[in-house]
Amino acid sequence: MAGEDRHMAIFVTTTKPKALLKAIKQAIDGDTIRTWEYDKDGDFTHTPKQWNKKAWLRPHAEDGILRFQFMGQEGVETTDALYGAYHGRFIEELFMHFRSDFDRVRAP
Repeated sequence: MAGEDRHMAIFVTTTKPKALLKAIKQAIDGDTIRTWEYDKDGDFTHTPKQWNKKAWLRPHAEDGILRFQFMGQEGVETTDALYGAYHGRFIEELFMHFRSDFDRVRAP
């Protein structure tokens, strides 16, 4: 994986960032969320063939924030389409399954 780009992240404002992260992983494990997976490091990747393992979202639970840092794959250009797919579709999952667990979400 290429290094972190601190400008490319999803910021989720929540009072319980660790609990939300755990709930997201449980939803993936329980097949409630079917188009995302996470690896042994806890990084999320989008599973449709077009996007699979071309990037990752690395979670960081901080005080009042659950941040998902975008990580591009080494040798794969981070296009607007790739960035948009990962950020947009992950945010969509948050709204569909966890809307009551956060106050705000943003992706600069």
